[in-house]
Amino acid sequence: MAENNRLKRELESRETQQRPQQWAPAELLPEPDKEAGYAYRWIRVATLNQADPRNLSAKLREGWEPVRIEEQPKFQLLVDPNSRYKDNIEIGGLLLCKTPIEFVEQRNSHYAKQTQAQTEAVDNNLMRQSDPRMPIFQERKSSSSFGKGN
Repeated sequence: MAENNRLKRELESRETQQRPQQWAPAELLPEPDKEAGYAYRWIRVATLNQADPRNLSAKLREGWEPVRIEEQPKFQLLVDPNSRYKDNIEIGGLLLCKTPIEFVEQRNSHYAKQTQAQTEAVDNNLMRQSDPRMPIFQERKSSSSFGKGN
């Protein structure tokens, strides 16, 4: 009799004891599985079905390379069937590309230096116009404070 009351082993799995998952809206651009040492980015190859070779060419010269479908097999069903990039991952006019992290850090450093130089040039030009009778005051910090209440 005891044998008849037992559940089959297949029915005792964790999957049958889990709560149902909640519905969530689909992501517009799914997140790729990251490979160590690489940064990923979706690069525009078309807008409103008009090719944008200039943008893609610039990104390829910066060091971005298209990701092959074999590298991200979970994207096989999501890829645009009419894509000009058959071996790569294109979704909605955006091509998944990767580049070494070092390139991203060098690019960020380059633009940080450029921003710093432009900020200093604007500040120097502004201070040149300052009059000693009414000096221009510049503060480059922000702070937040809270009232004591009444």
